[in-house]
Amino acid sequence: MQDSDFTSGKDSHSYKDHRDMDQPPQHQNQQPGVEAEMEPRPQYIDPAYKAAGKLEGKVAIITGGDSGIGRAIAVHFAAEGADVVINYYGDQEEQDAEKTIALIEEYGGRGLAVKGDIGEEDFCVFLLKKTLETFGQVDIIINNAAQQYPQDSIEDITQFQLEKIFRINIFSMFYLVKAALPLLKEGSRIINTASVTAYKGNANLLDYSTTKGAIISFTRSLAEQLVDRTITVNAVAPGPIWTPLIPASFPADKVAEFGKNVLMKRPGQPSEVAPAYVFLASNDASYITGQVIHPNGGVAVNG
Repeated sequence: MQDSDFTSGKDSHSYKDHRDMDQPPQHQNQQPGVEAEMEPRPQYIDPAYKAAGKLEGKVAIITGGDSGIGRAIAVHFAAEGADVVINYYGDQEEQDAEKTIALIEEYGGRGLAVKGDIGEEDFCVFLLKKTLETFGQVDIIINNAAQQYPQDSIEDITQFQLEKIFRINIFSMFYLVKAALPLLKEGSRIINTASVTAYKGNANLLDYSTTKGAIISFTRSLAEQLVDRTITVNAVAPGPIWTPLIPASFPADKVAEFGKNVLMKRPGQPSEVAPAYVFLASNDASYITGQVIHPNGGVAVNG
């Protein structure tokens, strides 16, 4: 399939060898960032990917599903037969959200985009309501949305920033699972996006890394709580992945060097992360709960 809407520069299907990708210096002024403004644009699915109908008849909700890893998950899920609800934050992300819905439909699924702040519990309830009105069920919850604001010192992290990061990155997972739980049936899946920073730390992302550590504990504890209902809870902890959050978080010179400090000497593509979510969402992972998958380019982690 050809990404005909985005033809300038390298499009998302042009990476035959990911080692050839080079990201020029670039910066975006507002989070969570816009995929349509990135150069090169991230790859959301490898053209060699072979779908096998692993999610036929399923309905998934993906927070932060308009771009980056969220978009890649949405496209892979659609290719595997699922209908997909994506949540996005605000007007700035609307173009990306529309593109993702078009891709969901192109890959054979039905899509719904719902704008709003998942850091607000009332909105999470509304998101579930819209999902039920449109598709009549929900089977898979992907807690993926996150923000990060680098600071050199803990002294620079304001109360406002700290509360915002926790509200978006971890409170939202509590809110969405609470809203979804009465609707989830036996065999449903909850998958949370953590980060390599939960294991390795990051001096400039202290609050972000702390929330990602909390997500690991949330995943393992919720897995214990829901095991008797045959609902699995797992996480994916990506390393440096080429998504809009990167140019929206870091200065241009840092973006140009992003991901080059891992064993593979490059950032990963969202297309290299999304299959982990397909696996955890499918019946292939029926004997896995409370676990974490690490697509991180070779970063050594413990736990």
